[in-house]
Amino acid sequence: MSAIDDLPPLREVIRRHELSARKALGQNFLLDLNLTARIARAAEPLAEATVLEIGPGPGGLTRALLALGARRVIAVEHDERALPALAEIAAHYPGRLEVVHADALTFDPRPLLAGERARIVANLPYNIATVLLANWLCADPWPPWYDMMVLMFQREVADRITAQVGEDAYGRLAVLANWRCETKRLFDIAPSAFVPPPKVTSSVVRLVPRAAPLPCNRRALERVTAAAFGQRRKMLRQSLKSLGVEPARLAAAADIEPTRRAETVPVSGFVAMAREFITMTAATQETPGAEPP
Repeated sequence: MSAIDDLPPLREVIRRHELSARKALGQNFLLDLNLTARIARAAEPLAEATVLEIGPGPGGLTRALLALGARRVIAVEHDERALPALAEIAAHYPGRLEVVHADALTFDPRPLLAGERARIVANLPYNIATVLLANWLCADPWPPWYDMMVLMFQREVADRITAQVGEDAYGRLAVLANWRCETKRLFDIAPSAFVPPPKVTSSVVRLVPRAAPLPCNRRALERVTAAAFGQRRKMLRQSLKSLGVEPARLAAAADIEPTRRAETVPVSGFVAMAREFITMTAATQETPGAEPP
């Protein structure tokens, strides 16, 4: 029996169901149930929560979420080999675990939520983690269909999400994440905790959506940050030329000098430049996307 429930130890589950981790699926199974419980506790309170979990594998985090009281867990698993193991957990917690065999990159959980907000908690497959996060951060309308995300990434990616202006890791992902969410890196997990052990340390990050981010057209913000950080060692007066507008006017809107570099511009500065970009392109009908400012 395990430390959190009376289900079999995860190593036994993996052996019985022949669940060897597949590199092609970005799988690294976290077997320490004390650590999975720590991740689940970071998403508390769970008693009234509907939790979306991506890539549960043999179900270590799934079990922790349910044992700690999650009212409902929707577990999205692409690997059909894991489905029997997850079915055993569902039988142990009747009516509380719904297993969905699907690709997380194309799965839309909203029809299963009946209008309520979910909480995303996951040890994300490394090979799709950043794409999934970007998709969730780009959800529209905002506030989104989730009220919190507690996610595990490679530490390098976690640094890029939580980086503050002036830090080496500060870039497009940090601007998008911190514009729309409050972000915090909670703790690291050593490679030895996983099977097989990855070559990098992992980090757990919590993101809480801001109820009212600074008003901005998301697609315009993405274009401005892409231009600025695409040539991050160059001054804004050079890197922003690819937008087809006058960089000095964008910089003036943010009350900064065009000789600044992207890593020195705060989120509010990029928002101001994106709003000015909308204004400058509106006359030529080149406004990016169809969204209103």
